Amino acid sequence: MHTRSLGPDLHVSAVGLGAMGMSMSYGPNPGDRDAMIGVLRGAVDLGVTFVDTAEVYGPYVNEELVGEALAPVRDQVVVATKFGWHIEDGQMVGLDSRPEQIRRVADASLRRLRTDVIDLFYQHRVDPDVPIEDVAGTVGELVAAGKVRAFGLSEASAATIRAAHAVHPVAAVQSEYSLWTRDPEAEVLPTCAELGIGFVPFSPLGKGFLTGTVDASTTFADDDIRQRVPRFTAENRTANQALVDHVRALAESKDATPGQVALAWLLAQQPWVVPIPGTRRIERVAENAGSTALALSADEVADLDGLAARVGVAGNRYNAAGMSMVNR
Repeated sequence: MHTRSLGPDLHVSAVGLGAMGMSMSYGPNPGDRDAMIGVLRGAVDLGVTFVDTAEVYGPYVNEELVGEALAPVRDQVVVATKFGWHIEDGQMVGLDSRPEQIRRVADASLRRLRTDVIDLFYQHRVDPDVPIEDVAGTVGELVAAGKVRAFGLSEASAATIRAAHAVHPVAAVQSEYSLWTRDPEAEVLPTCAELGIGFVPFSPLGKGFLTGTVDASTTFADDDIRQRVPRFTAENRTANQALVDHVRALAESKDATPGQVALAWLLAQQPWVVPIPGTRRIERVAENAGSTALALSADEVADLDGLAARVGVAGNRYNAAGMSMVNR
């Protein structure tokens, strides 16, 4: 797998791995910890050198899993984690990006990840009660102390990215971006291009929908986050089926899978775009990695560029509470 750069100093595989689902969010959590360790180590064997986690995933247990799994290959992998939530009794109860909290989270994450340095430290959501300049300055201090290599932001607006970058360089911005979630294109991606910031799409496969394995008849467990996502009501899945059908037809013509087409489209957008699809299965890691070898013609990319506008996308990507925390 070829590599890409996030900012000037982080060189990562063109497709990374989101580890969240190994501990939460997509139905019953895997009971076999050793199996998840095997997936993480197997991903590195397949050339994946960029793994994404966060303290809030679990909370805490996902960082511990990633730390244990990657300890033997730590020098081969760029690990990203995140700060910014107030967690009580195992639950997110609000945002907290105060400088003292950022420092506490950094130290705790270093322990759980079994590492001396966090490669990429994202603010998970912008905290309206803490000036972004203070956040950037605090992470800059952690960089100077050798605890963090690079600073990132998640779901931030272009104005926030600029304000943070003016205090300490932002290496990467992470936001939801896929064939059916195009929000970053208007302002965030041009800002990243201008400032030399990498962009990391999460949910690049539309929380599974763009793989073609989810349709209106799919049922979700009570602890599956898609139960709370308006885009995943049965009615909206029916309405959105035309989009994935189009992707599937193109995939079949190229002897590929719909997920590989969705990832290849993202990779074709810019050379500094690095999607992080999540999975619990090593065969899916291999499939996703294969997207880097899938060539889309200029006409095919252009066709996919206009797909969402042509067929429409029904339903928001978060509920009202979630939408209120993005693009700040």
